[in-house]
Amino acid sequence: MEKRTLGRSGIAITPIILGTWQAGKRGWVGIEDDEVIRALRAALDAGITTFDTAEVYGKGYSEQIVAKALSDVRDQVVLATKVFANHMKYDQVLEACDRSLQNLNTEYIDLYQIHWPSGSFNSEVVPIGETMEALTKLRDQGKIRAIGVSNFSGKQLAEAAQYGQIDSLQPPYNLFWRGVETDAMPYCIENNISILAYSPLAQGLLTGKFKPDHQFQEGDIRAKNKLFKGQNYERAQAALDRLRPIAERHQCTLAQLALAWLIAQPQTNAIAGARNTDQALQNAKATDVQLSPDELAEISTIGRTVTDHLDSNPVMWEFAA
Repeated sequence: MEKRTLGRSGIAITPIILGTWQAGKRGWVGIEDDEVIRALRAALDAGITTFDTAEVYGKGYSEQIVAKALSDVRDQVVLATKVFANHMKYDQVLEACDRSLQNLNTEYIDLYQIHWPSGSFNSEVVPIGETMEALTKLRDQGKIRAIGVSNFSGKQLAEAAQYGQIDSLQPPYNLFWRGVETDAMPYCIENNISILAYSPLAQGLLTGKFKPDHQFQEGDIRAKNKLFKGQNYERAQAALDRLRPIAERHQCTLAQLALAWLIAQPQTNAIAGARNTDQALQNAKATDVQLSPDELAEISTIGRTVTDHLDSNPVMWEFAA
């Protein structure tokens, strides 16, 4: 699989990144540790070398699963994790990083990211300069190699960049959720900041596997996803019907088509989760799908039939950040 450079860091990442929110189990159902571990190894065998997690995913459990799967091949992989919004003070950032290092069983984290802006989820508001000072110290110490932010607006990203080098932005971004294109993407392009798109398949909606009457099990975070509700869901189903002929033309799945479109966008890489080996392998194959400029434009237009009806709230779920 081709590799790209993470911002200005010099770190080589793959355009498909394996996401491990599901490995933490919290907010998910039917997740088995052994299956996830096998999925991570299968992803590596398929050429995916970049893996994303966070301290808040299962309160460190996801990081521990990543360690179980990849510790013996640490020199072959790029590990990214995130510090949560309630740990934004200087000392809290340093302590959180040490916990993540222990959970991941590693001496360094390749990419350390602010998960949500300070103040999110009723957390204490901490000046971004204080948080960035701690992150810069961690980088100077060699505990982290690069700094990123997640769920930041373009304005928040620009403010953070005044206090140190930011190499990545991790926003929600997929064919049906595209606020970043008009908000932060222009700044990222101008300043060579990589976009690491999370929920690139809209939590499975873009796979086409969910029927019009689908009901999620209790505890499944997707039950709160705005794209799975009401007219948004109906429009998405209609858009998927229009995407299917394009996928058939390329002999690929809808998921692979959506990922191929996404990683063809400026500065953009896709963080795709996998709960089993087959999903990991299928995601990796998205890099084989080559779309023409006309096809990219056609797919984009189809996606607009969903996104043009969404409000400006950047949070994909019906809970307050």
